[in-house]
Amino acid sequence: MDRQILEFTVFLIHALADAWDRSYRYVYQVLNDSGILDGYIVPFYDVLHTQGKQYLIEDITGFVKEKGVRI
Repeated sequence: MDRQILEFTVFLIHALADAWDRSYRYVYQVLNDSGILDGYIVPFYDVLHTQGKQYLIEDITGFVKEKGVRI
């Protein structure tokens, strides 16, 4: 993983943690355990990093819920 993808991933984890009112560790575990981190966020970085923060929060939150994960 290159530095830009890592920085984006950290940014996204922080944004989701704030939106979900959860710890960074919890958000990372949800994204990692559900496969969203390696199956969506990292591979689609090129598209995702061009989106706004609110869109990303809504997109990932919806995806997590589709996976059946309670936030």
